[in-house]
Amino acid sequence: MIVIVINGIIKMKFTELDDLFELLDYNASQGLVTFARRRAVIFDNVSFGLLRRELIQTLGLDGARRTLTRFGHAFGRSLAQNLRHALPWDTRRDWQLSGARLVGLLGLTRVEVVPDKPDDPNPPFAASWWHECYEAEQHLLHIGQHNAPVCWTLQGIVSGFLSYAFGKEIYCVERSCAGAGAESCLCEVRTAEGWGAEYADALSYFQPRSVETAMAAATRGLARLEPSSDRRREDLESWTMRETAGMVVRSQALKRVLRIARRFASTDSSVLISGESGVGKERVARLIYESSQRASGPFVAVNCGALTPTLLESELFGHAQGAFTGAQRSRRGLFETAAGGTIFLDEIGELEPSMQVSLLRVLQERSVRRVGESAEVPVDVRVIAATNRELATEVKEGRFREDLFYRLRVVELRIPPLRERRPDILPLARRFVEMLAERMGRPSPRLSRLFADALLAHSWPGNVRELANAIEHALVVGKPTLLEPADLPEEVRGVRSTTPLAVTENMTLREVEAMHIRAVLAQHGDNKQRAATALGIGVATLYRKLKRMNVSA
Repeated sequence: MIVIVINGIIKMKFTELDDLFELLDYNASQGLVTFARRRAVIFDNVSFGLLRRELIQTLGLDGARRTLTRFGHAFGRSLAQNLRHALPWDTRRDWQLSGARLVGLLGLTRVEVVPDKPDDPNPPFAASWWHECYEAEQHLLHIGQHNAPVCWTLQGIVSGFLSYAFGKEIYCVERSCAGAGAESCLCEVRTAEGWGAEYADALSYFQPRSVETAMAAATRGLARLEPSSDRRREDLESWTMRETAGMVVRSQALKRVLRIARRFASTDSSVLISGESGVGKERVARLIYESSQRASGPFVAVNCGALTPTLLESELFGHAQGAFTGAQRSRRGLFETAAGGTIFLDEIGELEPSMQVSLLRVLQERSVRRVGESAEVPVDVRVIAATNRELATEVKEGRFREDLFYRLRVVELRIPPLRERRPDILPLARRFVEMLAERMGRPSPRLSRLFADALLAHSWPGNVRELANAIEHALVVGKPTLLEPADLPEEVRGVRSTTPLAVTENMTLREVEAMHIRAVLAQHGDNKQRAATALGIGVATLYRKLKRMNVSA
């Protein structure tokens, strides 16, 4: 084994057939895979991602973390036990470097070992970077970005491996994680004393837990949980609404909107839902309806911008027989049809001035007058309106009645665009894959990592509607088992510069490359991981190029 130190990071190169690789054996005739003379089995990373999602949904985040940490700890100890009898590793450095090589051989992550710092007053037992960690990747793919490190299994593996190797309890804890938004995962290894009391909670996940211990801990935690009970209840309500309306909600921005919607669902107040086209305004309207006391009544949706004023008046308010050419019989309008329920007026900003007056009268009088009749018909209906326009601006510029605006906007809900709800993108994509694949009568394919990166890199000007269309396109042209970036529509595949690079004939190739890298970084909001994916290079390569360009990483 050759150890090379580059930029303060220990990188390892091995001979063609190093000791670890020789321990791996595959016997095709018997269907056996063995490692260090013990049978092994191979599962793909997505299957572990699905297991993680199932554990989180069944046990909650705390229970899933404990289960996966303990599983990893047992796996790590077992590996070390087998390898101690197979390989002559004696020194701490042997076990550290070989352990780093081992997790790479198993496909768990790529490790860069951080060397000891002589001037560190409290040096860790070991420290390393985990690049392209499968566990962070799968958590992002199936759960979304978390607010804390998520590589629970790998922490357990490293802890169990080193604890057995050195005959004392040693714990690996992540200090930063790609699953929580960092470029890569950074872990440190210390003894329990080395971590200190402030990490007692983190270390508790490595310990077995009996029912009595769990109950005692739960009792002690009740006092701490009490101040956050309201917030937890609101989160639960958001989850319930999501399941009721078929929505996918991970972002805090949309959760806040849904909490407000939930509070006002039980009233009969008019609601105005605003937001860009395709953000899901009708979904939110249906959520309010399904959470209200009018849920047993009808939900009637009408697009105010799709009909001429004359037809719209007849559709909304009804007409008498002979009121106009073709009116061969009397007909109820949609306001009467929605009696006892909710009427959803989409694209309310498209109403002509005459229809604005008619609608205002209906809201004030709670009655409608059919076209061609003079009698008033009482209506008991709740009005929810939606628009992709800024109605306040329309009022100032005289295109929308101020009194109607305030009648409609008793409560206003602004739905953020998808580009401001990044945590929702991948869960939404998976939901669309499942729904559309079922509609097509085929199994749901997996999303490759690069496919997921392409989804996260796109700005989605068409919002959720554009995402659904892109997924449907990918399902039609892609392979039945795995979706790749090439399956997406051209405008979604990678982010292209909207302005050509100003390349001159006297520029060197290195200068052109630097200009292109800067442009791609700007397009991706200086996110190095996404920029590297768009450039088709690794993150480490991008950092080297940035350093050569004298750009701060």
